[in-house]
Amino acid sequence: MRIGGPFDRTDELQERLQQAPGAEAQQELAVTETGPPPSRWSLRAIRATFPWLHGYSLSGVWRVLRRAKLTLRNGRLRQYSPDPDYGVKVDHILQCLREAATRPEEVVVVFLDEMGYHRWPDAGPTWAVEAPAPRPGTQPAGPNNQQWRIIGAVNALTGRLDYFEGYIVGRAKVIAFYHQLVAAYPNAERIYVVQDNWSIHAHPEVLAAVAELPQIELVWLPTYAPWLNPIEKAWRWLRQDVLKQHRLAYDWPALRQQVNAFLDQFADGSQALLHYIGLVGDGKYAQTIRNG
Repeated sequence: MRIGGPFDRTDELQERLQQAPGAEAQQELAVTETGPPPSRWSLRAIRATFPWLHGYSLSGVWRVLRRAKLTLRNGRLRQYSPDPDYGVKVDHILQCLREAATRPEEVVVVFLDEMGYHRWPDAGPTWAVEAPAPRPGTQPAGPNNQQWRIIGAVNALTGRLDYFEGYIVGRAKVIAFYHQLVAAYPNAERIYVVQDNWSIHAHPEVLAAVAELPQIELVWLPTYAPWLNPIEKAWRWLRQDVLKQHRLAYDWPALRQQVNAFLDQFADGSQALLHYIGLVGDGKYAQTIRNG
């Protein structure tokens, strides 16, 4: 059997692997005869399912799959928002992006969100002989697990990231940040602020303050749809590069300085950030911006 030759079985592999493992995989992998089949494919399950692979080693099966252009991939989660106006809201966001792409000097689109972090490091993988231990004679993470919060907004076209920080981000901080955005884009006729449905965003005091800022227009994301807010990925980058396994639990000011230094990298815009958060590439937002 050759993949790519006269006895090519690529189509057979691709078609079968779109389905769940069956009885052959159950016989190979279940602990008992009544055990269920596995829920996903492994090399052993694949070898057991295709008779023409029975004589192959697991590394041989892997090579066959590679020649058939089949690779190990993470499954895509089903994204679901209960918002009945999901399509309408997404279309409105896309229209705002088209307007900004067409008139970048007058129209700005920013994606806004809040995040919090603590003194204690987030656990994460790192290269070490063994898991890092607390320093002798001290508590694992300092006197207490302080929290700090950030409100930020990323420009959909330039990757500029503005932010505001504090112990608490409430109505006053959100209002102050809207003023900060107006100051950041003094020549903009319209600043579309795309944000989620957190109750503070729609508080009467906040909406009254926005009414006094004619440049600001709030654009609401569908409910429970964080995948539509690219700044969520910027927070993920921050957590991955600064907050996981950090060694500054005993120096709270230094940790906050590190966080700010990371965010300050994007103060003048960043193509790297746009790539990371999906505003450059093949996604719907990126295509809309590119096509104008």
